[in-house]
Amino acid sequence: MQTDIFEKIKKSTGGPIGQYRDRADGYFAFPKLEGELGPHMRFNGEEVLCWSLNNYLGLANHPEIRKVDAEAAARWGMAYPMGSRMLTGHTALHEKLERELADFEKKEAAFEFNFGYQGIVSTIDSLLNRQDVIVIDSEAHACLIDGTRLHLGRTYKFKHNDIASCEQKLKIATRDVQESGGGILVITEGVFGMTGALGILDQIVELKKKYQFRLLIDDAHGFGVMGPHGRGTSEHFGVMDGVDLYIGAYAKSMATIGGFVASEKDIITFLRYNMRSQMYAKALPMPVVEGCLKRLEIIRSAEGDALRAKLWEVTRRLQEGFRNLGYEIGPAEACVTPVHLYCGVNQASNIAVDLRERYKIFCSIVTYPVIPPGMLIFRIIPTAAHSIEDVDRTLDAFRDIKERLAKGEYDHEMPDMALIH
Repeated sequence: MQTDIFEKIKKSTGGPIGQYRDRADGYFAFPKLEGELGPHMRFNGEEVLCWSLNNYLGLANHPEIRKVDAEAAARWGMAYPMGSRMLTGHTALHEKLERELADFEKKEAAFEFNFGYQGIVSTIDSLLNRQDVIVIDSEAHACLIDGTRLHLGRTYKFKHNDIASCEQKLKIATRDVQESGGGILVITEGVFGMTGALGILDQIVELKKKYQFRLLIDDAHGFGVMGPHGRGTSEHFGVMDGVDLYIGAYAKSMATIGGFVASEKDIITFLRYNMRSQMYAKALPMPVVEGCLKRLEIIRSAEGDALRAKLWEVTRRLQEGFRNLGYEIGPAEACVTPVHLYCGVNQASNIAVDLRERYKIFCSIVTYPVIPPGMLIFRIIPTAAHSIEDVDRTLDAFRDIKERLAKGEYDHEMPDMALIH
């Protein structure tokens, strides 16, 4: 019997996250943070200490960047250039940004994306045919997973950050391509954005001595932050030459929209002519491109070094504090700091409400399918704009919350969100 698609959706639970929509909408999901972007914003009319923005270096409200953004918007408008890069959306400033990104990442060439997510999906799709094989970390970001879904050949997932599992899958993939005549692409992340764990890039690059493959990394949370000069997690590990395709995002350390891929010149040329997400979509507006040039200039400067130093000071104080309080934050080595909770969704939701309403601290609660089943975390993102006082205030709140949780104060039913917001 035929089913109406709309009726099927209306009768569904709403999906893994959508099942909570009636209680979460406008509070946990799609909350409205207002005011100037930074550590102190407004939520539900109250000022809150915000730990939920990927504004790592605090560039979102940097006065020089705001000035460049505003002047570029006034000069160009938001429409210019119109069309895709291939047809009518190509400019000298787009080329300049790509040259500077390639130079920064020590690659021959780079190509920028209008959106990082779409760019990553399209990069994977463009590179491979059905004879090729993908070997990918099992906890890779959704954009990497979606890219592999377009792949018509075989895909093998290795256990998260497990080099023995990675090698096992490489052995299988090697047998496959010896029959098919294809190649192997290994995919992982520089920084895993939910756990703060670093990808095992140095160990994977070492496997190139035994196996033939190319390595692609999504370093959205590492670009501008990791490494002595902010070149990313590959610089941190000293394996920039071993990473064949480096993908960075503008949405984190650059605090804007877009991203890029850097690699050999011939590979970038191929991608420019084959990436569907860029061939059939509008180019980045000129104010974004001009703003990115200024952002990259700051990241590469002494000021960028100082901002990274401040970011790491805040991060280390925060992570050390959570560990001293007895909270588990997992293998967090980067700035993302996941505070693990071993309680039910209801208790965790009550804690989140208490954080926002009593302590005026805003951080995101994350569960499946964003992270593996059975996990619940408060995801805290330190930035260079946060102060040590912000850190201490937050740790004091979590000290109280741990005591309240032990006393069972969060065991009650969740409040009606409509009454709160």
